[in-house]
Amino acid sequence: MTQDNAKIALVTGSSRGLGKNTALALAKKGVGVIVTYRSNEAEANSVVAAITEMGSQAVTLPLDVSDIKSFDRFVEQLKQSLQTTWQTEQFDFLINNAGIGINKPFAETTEEDFDQLMNIQFKGVFFLTQKLLPLIKDGGRIVNLSSGLARFTLPGYSAYASMKGAIEVLTRYLAKELGQRQITANVIAPGAIATDFGGGVVRDNPEVNKFIASQTALGRVGEPDDIGGAIAALLSDDNRWVNAQRIEVSGGQSI
Repeated sequence: MTQDNAKIALVTGSSRGLGKNTALALAKKGVGVIVTYRSNEAEANSVVAAITEMGSQAVTLPLDVSDIKSFDRFVEQLKQSLQTTWQTEQFDFLINNAGIGINKPFAETTEEDFDQLMNIQFKGVFFLTQKLLPLIKDGGRIVNLSSGLARFTLPGYSAYASMKGAIEVLTRYLAKELGQRQITANVIAPGAIATDFGGGVVRDNPEVNKFIASQTALGRVGEPDDIGGAIAALLSDDNRWVNAQRIEVSGGQSI
């Protein structure tokens, strides 16, 4: 039995896409997983079923990261799930993955677009993490999801990428302020990934796919398995001394 077998991870937005892949990658290492979903409970339950088949434990909880007023209720549900499923009061790993993508030119981005991105991608992460601090074990880990778009630029992502830039700064502050509890905080920044994110534009649009592949050193777009495995590896005990870092997982996109 490895040390990871006793660990528990909370992965937001893990009923689909990169969150689902991350949940499964952690489960393969024996980590218990709290799967959150916003609207599709059936998808979340299928992830739990897959994790259970691997021999790990998992539960689902509803969570809308844009609804800060719901966080107190979520914390209470989380406490109950931790006690019922794992007979514990705390968890080890927080992966702030939930998010949306809005692709609009800067000149056409509305205040509503901006606020929606802010609430989900930054404000929600800020205050959810704050609410969860008492439930994260000393010596735990926080991984925040950013984007390659915080480093390189593609037209139409000014608001989205700005929120991810804010996440990267916040992560360094978390690392500094939570260091006394031996909690690390790092950023994983995926490049373009072939998922249903943003309407599946990278996965389903051959021209976009081909263009991104041509701009990537390894000659293809990313797949979900490229990201989930990287997050699971970062959370292994071998990487306990990695802190306050931005780790881009993009295959060398736009270098």
